Amino acid sequence: MNFGYFDEENREYVITKPNTPAPWCNYLGSPEYGAIISNNAGGYSFVKSGANGRILRYHFNSDDTPGRYIYLRDDENGDYWSASWQPVGKDLNEYKSEVHHGTAYTKMFAEYAGIKSEAMYYVPLNKVYEVWCVKVTNNSDKPRKISVFGYAELSNDDNYNQDQVNLQYTLCTTNTSFRKNKIYQQINLNWYKGPDGSNGKERFFGLAGQPVTSYNGDKEAFIGLYHDYGNPIAVERGKCDGVCNYNENSCGALHTALEIAPGETKTLAFILGRHKESVADEIIASYEDVSVCDKEIEELKKYWHSKLENFKVNTPSKAFNSMVNTWNAYQCFLTFTWSRAASFVYCGERNGYGYRDTVQDIQGVIHTDPDAALEKIRFMLSAQVNNGGGLPLVRFDHDERAGHEGTPDDPDYVRETGHPAYRADDALWLFPTVYKYVSETGNLAFMDEEITWSNVEEKASVYEHLKRAIDFSMNHLGPHGLPAGLHADWNDCLRLGKNGESSFVAMQLYYAFTIMRKFAEKKNDTEYIAYLDKTQKDIGEKINKLWWEDDRFNRGFKETGELIGSKKDPEASMWLNPQTWSVISGLATREQADKAMASVDRELNTAYGAKIMAPSYVDHYFDGALAGLFPPSTKENGGIFSQTQGWLILAEALLGNGNEAFKYFEESSPSSQNDKAEVRKLEPYVHGQYTEGDESPFHGRSHVHWLTGTASTCMVGCVEGICGMRPDLDGLRVAPTVPSDWKEFSFEKNFRGKKVIIKVENKDGAQSGFKEFYINGEKQDDNYIPADKLTDVTEVKMVM
Repeated sequence: MNFGYFDEENREYVITKPNTPAPWCNYLGSPEYGAIISNNAGGYSFVKSGANGRILRYHFNSDDTPGRYIYLRDDENGDYWSASWQPVGKDLNEYKSEVHHGTAYTKMFAEYAGIKSEAMYYVPLNKVYEVWCVKVTNNSDKPRKISVFGYAELSNDDNYNQDQVNLQYTLCTTNTSFRKNKIYQQINLNWYKGPDGSNGKERFFGLAGQPVTSYNGDKEAFIGLYHDYGNPIAVERGKCDGVCNYNENSCGALHTALEIAPGETKTLAFILGRHKESVADEIIASYEDVSVCDKEIEELKKYWHSKLENFKVNTPSKAFNSMVNTWNAYQCFLTFTWSRAASFVYCGERNGYGYRDTVQDIQGVIHTDPDAALEKIRFMLSAQVNNGGGLPLVRFDHDERAGHEGTPDDPDYVRETGHPAYRADDALWLFPTVYKYVSETGNLAFMDEEITWSNVEEKASVYEHLKRAIDFSMNHLGPHGLPAGLHADWNDCLRLGKNGESSFVAMQLYYAFTIMRKFAEKKNDTEYIAYLDKTQKDIGEKINKLWWEDDRFNRGFKETGELIGSKKDPEASMWLNPQTWSVISGLATREQADKAMASVDRELNTAYGAKIMAPSYVDHYFDGALAGLFPPSTKENGGIFSQTQGWLILAEALLGNGNEAFKYFEESSPSSQNDKAEVRKLEPYVHGQYTEGDESPFHGRSHVHWLTGTASTCMVGCVEGICGMRPDLDGLRVAPTVPSDWKEFSFEKNFRGKKVIIKVENKDGAQSGFKEFYINGEKQDDNYIPADKLTDVTEVKMVM
């Protein structure tokens, strides 16, 4: 079933049926102020941290309530509805709805009983508050008296968990009051005073553009006993009763009564934030001319669209275009900003950046915003321990200049973060990420920049940081001389310990040697090159000797020394990651690669992508295989783990198999499932963490939306793999690997301060390779653009 469509021109997803299979949401804001909103206005807001800066409440795993609710009431007959379909939920035969999720804004159109409303939700650029701009139009032929109510359910504590659980305390700490044109909330008002004279826990919900007719600051007073969000007593009776809360549950509820002539539109704005009163008053006053809202939305669009313009594709596939040009790219920025901190599934208690998560997330934005990528790379390098490992969890407030963080070797760090040990893969993600950044920008000088270690007040060059990352792996080898799995090896459900060994990490290390050699060559570090060559050869030979089995690479060794992922195993005999990473790392021969990828297609692939392994664990899992916690075809236990699909797309593309690469894109891409929403459930414009495999009765159902490493891996798989945009230290290789039925297509890329326009002809239906390659009309012998051949606008023609 289809619930909406992609509007590529406006970079929006338009929801035409509000009764979606799950809440389909969007993100508003920036690192300073975050907000999540569903197509029915459910969601919550927070300052900096979803865990410790919560402003609005939300009921997780429930009914998508509460939210940013705007109620409209016909004051002549008492009928009422909401600007979003829910929470009132009028009959869809009478209530018309359309929701536009855009880049950092959401616009809701509704029409009912001759009244049209438009509610625009957004966080103004570089501001620390949110705006709900409401336009109400009388489309009937008579004057109308319409009341508008805005409702925000305020949390009673900045900490999400305290607000929800510690009720004997939090229900006794707040009060609200009505002041001028706002509800003002104070928490622990007598206990703490900050340097600005405020208590640091003051929130406001204000109205601009129209006068306040009535108000409430108490949830029970507005909603009413034995009422709910769909029938608040204040809306039913047409007026709030002026009760504010003294302890118990806070809210902000403001009502304005409008008289609207036929054809007339009236506009108002609700503003929500956490500021002391004088600042709140200044903010609300700045919206008395509500036309400023339209200007701020245009500013937001210009900001985000300019970022997304740095790479554009025009191919025969609309689904591919929508993801690469807008939605996958935008999702990459959101995972880059919030890691796994706050969504409708992540409740906000993960108060920091996962090392591996964030270093991978950076890869998804390097081609669109290399400056932002650089800032975050520096941050993550400063969270590297001087033994070369990465801090498993990096706090949001990590000070990259300090050099005195705890590590997994320190009980305090373990107690604070819940991470008791190092993970084998964390620091190894630095190699492709740093390489992609330097290749994209040509900023080779970055390798000499000095950055502090997380745990000691010493600095070392980026080059030395990468050396130490290799040292960490080489100092944590198992009995066979291959990298130990430690607490996890990307797969959090595969804990192999200090004596178990991981083929996935071994292939990452093999790839790290290749990348490090490129940097060492630029530095003429001949002694280190010799070490890299010798060690890489040794690691590669051991991988092949111990883990290549006929038509697949095994997954590794258990702590007890037994093989994982042998074709003789009754369960988990085939694993996806060793096959794809044997190609990505450059380890596999062509013969091995062809056999391994054929095994993937035969044994792991389904209509919705390839399973992480198969058959699922049921009776034969071991102590370190935590995947056995999950039913078959769920999460790491044979589920279609979405992040791995990006590596699968990239691997097939690197082999030149365009039809296969695009097949895997189509199987797993949300945009390709726009007409299967009742199966997928999640938004058709963003990736989720995993999809249930074919051993599940709900094959194709997806879970854990938005904040997933899938965003970056699929972006890399599409941009570097299918589009073939492959920068290196000296320029840009153009090597598209596409379906044979793509006869012509084009790309536009901003690269090292220049614009590159690439037009590709493929009349013969090739999947990869080239016959002719021209740079600014000059024929070349290679499909490569050296940096010194770039002009302000570089026009490239390629014939496949």
